[in-house]
Amino acid sequence: MLLAVLEHDRGAMDEAAREALTAGRGLAAQMGVPLHAALIGADDAELVAEAGAFGAEAVYTVVGDVLADFGPEGWGEAVAELIRRLNPAAALAGGSERGNEVMAQVAARLDLPMVANCIDIQPDSGSGEWTMTRQQWGGSLLEDARLQSKLPLLTSGLHALAAQPADSPVAPVIQEMGVDLDPSLARTMVKDRVVLEAGVTLPTAPVVIGGGRGVGSAEAFAPLEELAGMLGGRVGCSRAVTNNGWRPHSDQVGQTGTRITPEIYIATGISGAIQHWVGAKASKHILAINIDPEANMVVKADWAVIADLHEMIPAITEEIKRRRA
Repeated sequence: MLLAVLEHDRGAMDEAAREALTAGRGLAAQMGVPLHAALIGADDAELVAEAGAFGAEAVYTVVGDVLADFGPEGWGEAVAELIRRLNPAAALAGGSERGNEVMAQVAARLDLPMVANCIDIQPDSGSGEWTMTRQQWGGSLLEDARLQSKLPLLTSGLHALAAQPADSPVAPVIQEMGVDLDPSLARTMVKDRVVLEAGVTLPTAPVVIGGGRGVGSAEAFAPLEELAGMLGGRVGCSRAVTNNGWRPHSDQVGQTGTRITPEIYIATGISGAIQHWVGAKASKHILAINIDPEANMVVKADWAVIADLHEMIPAITEEIKRRRA
């Protein structure tokens, strides 16, 4: 069987877990083996049911004091112990920060290689090796790799594959697995949380209005804020904006900032350097507003308006007001 590790936050399944189940279901079908899932630190019936909706025929649950909240060492050892007992044909997790960290822990504990951020995986067909294409540099580079391992450890590229439930959901077999974990593994467990912002956040916003150097000043972001508020979205920015001190780093979209997945990203006055594109490319649609028709963001966008953003943004806002009235 193929074992998918389910990422969750205190019982709420993460989208990365759904993506891992989707990728795992396809890979398991290629291998001719069933898809099973590992649920660490929870035994919630709703999580188990959702795993079944995505095709998992069995769910192994591991709970305990060391797993009371997320911790890479505790989760890593728990998954490693499951693998020692179950001997799956392969193990897969979502390519989030947590998923990659946990699988790296598993690889170190089992002394096995691990391949992260795969967008295409071809299992061993008798050649003795697996082949895969993986994302590097946030997706700006694709790498073809070969893996020889008695037990491949993989993560799927984050947002590279849309999560899709199985055509025929199943009721998974639930098996509680008792794992004896050293209390010292809890040294990296999440102990507390601080809410930095309430409501819609940049990573979860359905609409993001991005501003670049072309906005001109911190004060000039006010029209973008007004439009984002009308659309139930958030304002993001490029690195040039944070470097100039116009917006905080928490608003930065890019490889060294936040990676966004909105229904639409409206990029205004942004040239579209590769570092920014890495953070924005998972958007469902991109509209670029720029005076430069050759700007990288304009060339890569789904739609582009070649115009001054200081004229276009107020015009869009006024049109929305008119229609709502």
